[in-house]
Amino acid sequence: MEAVSVAPAPVTAPEKKKLIDLKDPLAAPAARESPAPASKWAMKKKLVGGDGGYVLEDVPHLTDYLPNLPTYPNPLQDNPAYSVVKQYFVNPDDTVTQKIVVHKTSARGTHFRRAGPRQKVYFQSDEVNAAIVTCGGLCPGLNTVIRELVCGLYDMYGVTSVVGIEGGYKGFYSKNTIPLTPKSVNDIHKRGGTVLGTSRGGHNTAKIVDCLQDRGIDHVYIMEVMVLKKEVRRRGLKCSVVGIPKTIDNDIAVIDKSFGFDTAVEEAQRAINAAHVEAESAENGIGVVKLMGRNSGFIAMYATLASRDVDCCLIPESPFYLEGKGGLLEFIERRLKDNGHMVIVVAEGAGQDLIAESMNFVDTKDASGNKLLLDVGLWLSQKIKVRFLVQSFHFLVNVWTNNSLSCSSLKVDNAPTANHNIFDPNDFLSEQKVITSKKPNFPITLKYIDPTYMIRAVKSNASDNVYCTLLAHSAVHGAMAGYTGFTVAPVNGRHAYIPFYDV
Repeated sequence: MEAVSVAPAPVTAPEKKKLIDLKDPLAAPAARESPAPASKWAMKKKLVGGDGGYVLEDVPHLTDYLPNLPTYPNPLQDNPAYSVVKQYFVNPDDTVTQKIVVHKTSARGTHFRRAGPRQKVYFQSDEVNAAIVTCGGLCPGLNTVIRELVCGLYDMYGVTSVVGIEGGYKGFYSKNTIPLTPKSVNDIHKRGGTVLGTSRGGHNTAKIVDCLQDRGIDHVYIMEVMVLKKEVRRRGLKCSVVGIPKTIDNDIAVIDKSFGFDTAVEEAQRAINAAHVEAESAENGIGVVKLMGRNSGFIAMYATLASRDVDCCLIPESPFYLEGKGGLLEFIERRLKDNGHMVIVVAEGAGQDLIAESMNFVDTKDASGNKLLLDVGLWLSQKIKVRFLVQSFHFLVNVWTNNSLSCSSLKVDNAPTANHNIFDPNDFLSEQKVITSKKPNFPITLKYIDPTYMIRAVKSNASDNVYCTLLAHSAVHGAMAGYTGFTVAPVNGRHAYIPFYDV
């Protein structure tokens, strides 16, 4: 994030806050009839400064480029099922602070807009055509988010035109969509995966926005943040683009937690428990469990802390080495001698530098641009076996040859075997060869368990179901209030609307 100088509001009118842009200001409203290229919006940040170092990282709004949009009363006011809600409409000036621990002399810091229903909305119920799409890898809770988006639009705002895009971004290019109603999604939260299907890659911003225009879609809910909002704005479309952060790894720093994480940690306990039972039941037993965590080790570390049976946890944030004093292999041997067994949990992104170096591996990426990882679990298991299961003995063999006969003299390093000559070496040409043999050294029993796809394919637990419901409803409230280009998530326990660039 670029540093900015935030000017405080005038003392005489503190309620008026100064809008601050990191780039040149937008053109006057008259010039917006001929939108600039999408790149003009690429690094635009919408900041509002106030007294005491207050900074609001605001999210884009449809009125930023469509200033004359009319507003309507929130349908929740007339909905008997939500009559209590009208007493708790979110004040437009309510914000959520990014940091709650500060020094008494510190500035007030960065804030985000508080999520929730507004008294005025920018869409009428019968004009909304909403689309929902899931992209990337699976995550527990996807179906719950889909269900609650549909039910929230129908039950809270009276929106009856909601479709699902099949197969990720590629589904935008197809004419086939899935009509979604509260009845059709009634029990999908009891299943893992996504009823809409998903895929990696296939993203073409211009073609996707063409599809939105052709179908008259004005609400897009995406389970993965993307740059679609920029092209929608460039074309001047009245369309809210909303992202719901989907990463099972819980590696988005600005938010408290990503959905599916609790379920993943809970499901990982099964694999760790199995590894512990196997290790404890064998002489010098070692259980190795590989868990998800491409760039961060939150699942591995939380599962380790919850289990209390893990002796070593390897994560991408903390490099490690195998050989030498203080190395992993030395620790394993010491732990086995002290305890008789041990369990190792390793995140999939840990040790990739060591594997690539040993295998001369060249980086490659998948269709979504993610770096393809080598299997650190298999690699680590093999290194442990080589270290503890075998010990090398080197045999020096002298070979003498002539036209019709060959004989040898044997010398064994590290062994009491004597040398035996059974011929006159002067009659032969000699050659020396080294032969390596191996024998068991430190007996171990190693079991490797990889539950990677098991923990992400299960249905979400109760905690994640509640969390996904709140995320979906907050997303609907934000879209109806005219916000766009934002994602929704809790920040310090309060749900907030966060600009895409912060995620």
